[in-house]
Amino acid sequence: MSTATMSPPAPASARQEKLRVMVVDDSVVIRGMISRWIAAEPDMEVAASLRTGLDAVNQVERVNPDVAVLDIEMPELDGISALPQLLAKKRDLIIIMASTLTRRNAEISFKALSLGASDYIPKPESTREASAADTFHHDLIQKIRQFGARVRRTASKQGTASAAAAPALERMREVSARPAAPALPARRPYGMLAPRVLLIGSSTGGPQALMSLVAEIGPVIDRFPVLITQHMPPTFTTILAEHLTRTSHRPAHEGVDGEIVKAGRIYLAPGGRHMRVVRQGAEAAIALDDGPQVNFCKPAVDPLFISAIDVWQGGIMSVILTGMGSDGMRGGKEIVAAGGSVIAQDEATSVVWGMPGAAAHAGICADILPLDRIAPKLVRLFSGDRS
Repeated sequence: MSTATMSPPAPASARQEKLRVMVVDDSVVIRGMISRWIAAEPDMEVAASLRTGLDAVNQVERVNPDVAVLDIEMPELDGISALPQLLAKKRDLIIIMASTLTRRNAEISFKALSLGASDYIPKPESTREASAADTFHHDLIQKIRQFGARVRRTASKQGTASAAAAPALERMREVSARPAAPALPARRPYGMLAPRVLLIGSSTGGPQALMSLVAEIGPVIDRFPVLITQHMPPTFTTILAEHLTRTSHRPAHEGVDGEIVKAGRIYLAPGGRHMRVVRQGAEAAIALDDGPQVNFCKPAVDPLFISAIDVWQGGIMSVILTGMGSDGMRGGKEIVAAGGSVIAQDEATSVVWGMPGAAAHAGICADILPLDRIAPKLVRLFSGDRS
């Protein structure tokens, strides 16, 4: 049996305070690094540090983690094979796949999402690269925390349901002591100008949401250009573009610097570069840049949103889908100020309601809709129906 370090399952009271994270990676260096990062966070603890997927499957019930960081390439049982076995033993386990940036691993990560993984994260090729390690550190901790918040909300709802038999007076006191959830600002009217372009921003949970959306907006794609920024590393965006092509039955590809933007095509920001649009005579062209991260992301949504105003002014329809952080909110504000419109995905259908939630709370949204209602709304809006 492989060596492993474990902490015993936490009692219920402690579990409300700290997220239990299981780290599964055959590299002792990566395991140790991730474990140190988690141990340094006040709201997390290392539930187990394991070398193989087989160790994880054998010990998941005893360890009882909230989140598992699962490597793809491991001896005995690799990550993609361990994934369904882990979920069979702990249905609500949050699993974040970790892999190096190869095409094979990108394909496997997409497959993992379809098998029930919550998210993926690229591991740096070398931990000696400070900037790569810092990005990995920041992104991993944020993902664990965001998904952990969802675990806590689910547990809280289940706890509320199980407490339904409590005396009425006691329940009333409990409810009155809870702070009220902040009300969302009122919706804004849609812009007066007919939309001439569709811009979409997404992050965590975005690949699945994008696939669902593009499959239903064929009439929009046929007549207007669609530009997408999904927070994703290189290679992953190449694979995503291929998936979008198959799902939409329209050409989708990573944007190329200097190419003219045309209706009937989907342009995806390439991993590791910001995608903007610029005027080129009477037309719009893609402009890629290798500048610093924006909102801790590269590509980021805000550069695309803000640059589009110079090209299409108020004729912009923008959609902010599931994702952590607030990227897209500042650009959305500027789009609305220029006369365009913003639609946000609602909380119930978002994997993480960070980006769309930030837009909603900023009061810039014309609509906040479940994912399955966004496509029909876009088709109506681009056909001239404002009802």
